[in-house]
Amino acid sequence: MERMPVTLAGYERLKGELKKLKTLDRRAVAQEIEIARAHGDLRENADYDAAKEKQGMLEANIRELEDKLARAEVIDTTKLSGDRVVFGATVTLLDTNTDEEQRLTLVGEVETDLKRGRISVSSPIARALIGKRVDDTVKVHTPGGVREYEVLEVEFE
Repeated sequence: MERMPVTLAGYERLKGELKKLKTLDRRAVAQEIEIARAHGDLRENADYDAAKEKQGMLEANIRELEDKLARAEVIDTTKLSGDRVVFGATVTLLDTNTDEEQRLTLVGEVETDLKRGRISVSSPIARALIGKRVDDTVKVHTPGGVREYEVLEVEFE
């Protein structure tokens, strides 16, 4: 079983999502099935079929979340410090081609959210940044070609 790094906040979010699925969502789907059963003949009951399909998808989501939680290696990023880029670090980069700055936080795959600047630690840019310090430059192969970034700041929240 391959361990999966996840921040403490990400782990708590997954636990909350699983609890919601197991309690509120399961009850709601069970109620939908019960209502559909009351409509009569189950062989020609589209509401019943839809509710059962919804139940199957819900149970698959529950199993997936349980698997992620079981494989999670929780890393408390509040206890991290230093000047090197590691899992949980927030890095300010300068794109040397465009002179644009961007802030990225290296998180686990289940926490990735590009809109919030949270990238997977296994992404090409994150892998290139691991172990780097302020003023180091990295080259990253992207679909659009090779990009070069300078590390401006490394911080831990």
